[in-house]
Amino acid sequence: MRATFVLWVVLFSLPAIAGDFDEWATGQTLRVDYVHTGTAAEEHFALERLRVEGEWPGSRTQLLDTTNRGKYLVEVVDLATNRLLYTRGFASIYGEWETTGEARAGVWRAIPEAVRVPEPRKPVQLRIRKRQPDQSFEEVWGLTIDPASRFVDRAPVASYDWVALVDSGPAAIKADFVILGDGYAASQKEKFVADAQRATDALFRYDPFKARKSDFNVRAVWTPAEHEGISRPRAGIFRESPLGARYNSFDSERYVLSLDDRAWRDAAAVVPYDFVLILVNERKYGGGGIFGLYSTAAIDSGFYDYLVIHEFGHHFAGLGDEYYTSPVAYEEFGGGRVEPWEPNITALLDPENLKWRHMMEESTPLPTPWEKDAYEKRSRAYQKTRAEMRAAGAPEEDMEELFREGQAHFTKTLGEQEYSGKVGAFEGAIYEAQGLYRPSVDCIMFTRDEVGFCPVCDHAVTEIIDLYSK
Repeated sequence: MRATFVLWVVLFSLPAIAGDFDEWATGQTLRVDYVHTGTAAEEHFALERLRVEGEWPGSRTQLLDTTNRGKYLVEVVDLATNRLLYTRGFASIYGEWETTGEARAGVWRAIPEAVRVPEPRKPVQLRIRKRQPDQSFEEVWGLTIDPASRFVDRAPVASYDWVALVDSGPAAIKADFVILGDGYAASQKEKFVADAQRATDALFRYDPFKARKSDFNVRAVWTPAEHEGISRPRAGIFRESPLGARYNSFDSERYVLSLDDRAWRDAAAVVPYDFVLILVNERKYGGGGIFGLYSTAAIDSGFYDYLVIHEFGHHFAGLGDEYYTSPVAYEEFGGGRVEPWEPNITALLDPENLKWRHMMEESTPLPTPWEKDAYEKRSRAYQKTRAEMRAAGAPEEDMEELFREGQAHFTKTLGEQEYSGKVGAFEGAIYEAQGLYRPSVDCIMFTRDEVGFCPVCDHAVTEIIDLYSK
């Protein structure tokens, strides 16, 4: 899946200094739980609760986010001085849902969300801003928070068993990654720990995660379920799993999300965390990833390693899907084309100032030619066969064999392209066959081919690692 489907970019600046962390923050984490409701035409926010968690896991020096990613931006502002203390870009389930046909038809939904910020010592203003078509962030919600209020919940965090898989140092100078499990029966604790290790190994198999492994902490939290597996609505299977993950989100069969925001956050809060992977104890192919929220992956799929890496790319770095021939639930916005905020997607409106131009060779043309028609013909035939097999109830083993056939074909044909291995602007990306471009002819954000991240995606991931580890 993707981080979010919005073709907007923002031009904004932030103050260079947010002030000394210990001067204004306690060192703990404040979680703001709220409900996000509306349609495609309007949205509203309602506070649910303020919750103090454990140690603040993020950087204590890089408090202002200058990466310019995400559909939303959270700000913390000192109430007395109006000094900007903290910012982070993020995306949300609501931000994706509002692009669906259901939302555009005027159907209302209420989706629980939360933002986590350093707990302030004194009253602050918390603001949520949304990316606008004119490339600015506009405030859509704000509230005053008095940390001394009796309405701030300071109950101890939940108690779950956990294990450290990678221990590289203090949370404040590392990217802290927590793995949760959903749909694991009480007797499957050893399986969960082994699965979490498999997922960790998969993530650090490719650069830049491999090269920067020492900048990460990885912990796995055990949340046993009454029954094995999660809900699969199209198969008529429904489970009350601890974290609420389920297939068929937005009526996309393979899209796995949890709308039970409080459940998974309470489990994750047992350890310091910046990023979250929810492993679902299923064989059926599926997963999801939303920038700054979480990623999910079916750990027993034959392509679990691809799912872990691809979906974590969305969640960790805001990478956009580069594929465009697979069916998805999102619908294109009307109006003119604007530059996407995703770091690996461009509308190529200004080739001379292409955001990854500095990574290109001078001789590479823009747009960059590739055998697009041949790819689309084979890919659409593949998607047709896939849909027919799913409709006929084909076993997962047969689906995986189809995936492997496609993987072998596209690895070979894309690898033989004239500009294979080069950075350019290849038309076809983020569910659009025309007018949007990806930086490389192949990448793990484009296909299941074992090619890893392209140079542009590698750079985008590295920037986020730096944001949390320096």
